[in-house]
Amino acid sequence: MFTSEQLPELRRKIRAQAALEARVLDELVKQAVGLAPHVRPIRPRTATAVALTAADGGNNSVAFNPFELQVIRVVDSQGKELFLDVVSPATDIDELGRRHRDDGTVLGKLMDDLGAQRLSDLSSMMTVRNRGWVKTYRDLCEWATLHDLITSHEFAADTLIVRDGLLRTTIFAGDTLARLGELMKQAIDRQAKDNRRRIWLAGLAKKTKVLDHYRLAMSLAGIFDQGTPCFVPVPHELQERVYRADADYVREPGDDEPGGRTTENIGAMYFVRFGPHAGDPVWTADLLAWQRQDAQAVFGHLQADAAAGFPVPFYPFSLQQADAHSRVAELDLDIIEDGLVDAVREHVGDGKRHIVDALLLATQNVAARRYGLCGSSTPTPSSASSAASPPAAWSFTLTWCSLIATSSRRSPCTASSSWSS
Repeated sequence: MFTSEQLPELRRKIRAQAALEARVLDELVKQAVGLAPHVRPIRPRTATAVALTAADGGNNSVAFNPFELQVIRVVDSQGKELFLDVVSPATDIDELGRRHRDDGTVLGKLMDDLGAQRLSDLSSMMTVRNRGWVKTYRDLCEWATLHDLITSHEFAADTLIVRDGLLRTTIFAGDTLARLGELMKQAIDRQAKDNRRRIWLAGLAKKTKVLDHYRLAMSLAGIFDQGTPCFVPVPHELQERVYRADADYVREPGDDEPGGRTTENIGAMYFVRFGPHAGDPVWTADLLAWQRQDAQAVFGHLQADAAAGFPVPFYPFSLQQADAHSRVAELDLDIIEDGLVDAVREHVGDGKRHIVDALLLATQNVAARRYGLCGSSTPTPSSASSAASPPAAWSFTLTWCSLIATSSRRSPCTASSSWSS
């Protein structure tokens, strides 16, 4: 620790360095002031004709060394399961892709629609050389569910589909995301022409680099001090200053320069505040680039949902419902874990099943189970730590709806699982 004699000198050095960096803050404030003329108030709209859905990603992992299973699950805000698969890091990726195409799953349909023969055609990260390919696979399943929702279903009412996360990603190979966006655009246009239904797609992120970079500057500039919910488009110049290393993450469809990289983005970025007060949270949102003219309508419907947000204030309640439904209950974790152990027993045969049972008993943390010390554990054949990803089904009623995929890990020696958004 610093001594009382050292603190004055430390404070002096901090003030001196902050003074040198003050010009950076001044420049950011000047850029934020430039946003003020473009701030628009949100006119709340009722949700009587809009069913709101949202998407998020995650996975449930259960390990019984050397086995490790990843349960990929996508559910909606009403708890309906839309996608389920079980894989492991040792899964044959090419065989996995063939199975999806043969079974006609939502991911198989996405592969067919994009002309992808293998999962690696969708994402170059889908290779055994990438140890994190399961997370990429989970995200592909999530995007495939969104694609299926928009392209394969008829809507009885105007519908706003909201993804928990921006409409941009680096997982897709080449121009795959741009082509996926074009497929969704065609489906949305078809709904408008044939059924006179308006379908919107938006993405909402709890935390982004660009918002963190400009948050203080916008507060000092007071651009949202209007006493009303409001939104403002984020110019490309501001995004490029933050995402310098990946200009393609900012470039919108149709903005490709000759010989340049293809796009990783199908959205137009906005800062939005659903609350009326200066201290209310500001979020980053993406609308489909070709639906930016409907920004007022989209944010109006979102604001009506966010006004009832709980426990997070002024955050769409449907997304929070999806988070709640994504939680994996203690009984579910026990069922998943017991299923893995049963599979191991069957594999070793009747003559050695008792060895598996004895190993389970011998490696349990007795103290944790006896006294409920969930935070302490000893190495066990089945290891897990719990973490949830923050983050579909359509609804033809007046219910707000959202889609989410879950993520959690736990140990049999853990008395209860934890969850965070």
